[in-house]
Amino acid sequence: MEKIAFVMTLLPGFEAEYEKRHDEIWPELVTALKEAGVSDYSIFFEKNSNKLFAVLKRTSNHEMDQLPLNPIVKKWWAYMADIMLTNPDNSPQVNDIPMVFHLD
Repeated sequence: MEKIAFVMTLLPGFEAEYEKRHDEIWPELVTALKEAGVSDYSIFFEKNSNKLFAVLKRTSNHEMDQLPLNPIVKKWWAYMADIMLTNPDNSPQVNDIPMVFHLD
């Protein structure tokens, strides 16, 4: 099991809408994430910068690199594109964060 973290950017004023959409996350999307080897996925919001900090665990044989090909993932990205910074394909702009410390 590997833990990874990354940062995305929420557009100003959309914190409540972002939370609402995730409170109503589509079961098909949850299934796709889990089938790709993702678990223990959390997203935090840093209000001063509008940054979304995400951390998740993935299996050693994960298939996260296949998620962008999944139609439900593409549909979710399009659904979220109006409230966050995205790439031309609607995928969120993501900055990976390397781990520099860990304490069990």
